[in-house]
Amino acid sequence: MDNPLGIPLGIPLGIPTTVVGAYPKPGHVPVSDWFDLPDRDYARRWADEMAAAGDEAEASFVRAASEVIADQVEAGVDVVTDGEVRRENYIHYHCRHLTGFDFDDRADTTMRGFLTTTLPTIVGPVTAGEAFLPHDWRTARASTDRPVKVTIPGPLTITDSTVDRFYGDRAALVADLARAVNAEVLALADAGCTHIQIDEPVFARRVDDALAFGVEALATCFAGVPDHVVRTVHCCCGYPRHLDDDDYEKAPPGAYLEIAEAIDAAPIDRFSLEDAHRPNDLADLLPRFQDTTVILGCVAIARSRLETVDEVRSRLTEALRHIDRERLIAAPDCGLGYLGRDLARAKLAVLCEAARTV
Repeated sequence: MDNPLGIPLGIPLGIPTTVVGAYPKPGHVPVSDWFDLPDRDYARRWADEMAAAGDEAEASFVRAASEVIADQVEAGVDVVTDGEVRRENYIHYHCRHLTGFDFDDRADTTMRGFLTTTLPTIVGPVTAGEAFLPHDWRTARASTDRPVKVTIPGPLTITDSTVDRFYGDRAALVADLARAVNAEVLALADAGCTHIQIDEPVFARRVDDALAFGVEALATCFAGVPDHVVRTVHCCCGYPRHLDDDDYEKAPPGAYLEIAEAIDAAPIDRFSLEDAHRPNDLADLLPRFQDTTVILGCVAIARSRLETVDEVRSRLTEALRHIDRERLIAAPDCGLGYLGRDLARAKLAVLCEAARTV
């Protein structure tokens, strides 16, 4: 893919940079940030908050997207996101626009294998509704000349963040979700969006499902996408319960090694993985990606300690021993919502300075 960042050729770039998705919401945003909800009932508040905000909500979202994009651009990020400022969380916002979901009849369950929470239910066939993400992308794109990446929850991850009362067959549900996601992906591509990311952290927790039908679902998600669109998949090892929670049970440390070859064979361009909170054996992992560009998590998103430029640069230098420079991108481990805006800006500045000087 020729110069996908749209930056003039001949200028030394170092290592390109991007972000994964979520960013701390500015205070004027009418929707609660799910990182700050202690009861983890993400689905409960969004509709009430949107109703209370009324016609003023859209202006607040547009302003917020512009503000968080400005933070990213000032730090030096090459491919930005709108910070998911409209979303109560990165999964359920999308599900509200699909058929088959019931957000009033919620159920208490265990998510990610151990986290007790309250989730919406699936009560009928899942299909795509009217496309909504092109609007979100256009309003964000209007505030910057940088490429704006749009993030979408992956089918397998959606199944682990909802309660199925209809299908009784995870593979069948994933297949329908993939077709619904594909409709939104194609609408984004038609609108002009050139960076689309599917978030599949549950790949690291359900490796068997990922290999049996999850990777195939990714192919469905991106089916028919033009070659000029950069197809990215993100897979972190799990959000903690709170900032500086080092006892959080992340996905098994060997998960990336188990799925790497299948991901590399999938019809995607970039794979985003976590490396700062829990470093990988890069000598073992990175050579498994023969064709795919790796977006390497270089700053931790749930630790208050600010990394140094030297630390991040050193990790990127180590990565370059095991992967071509043209196939390495620097990023945070995951979304930045836990950090607060000041710390998020500081961590992005460190990331970008290190990447520029590798």
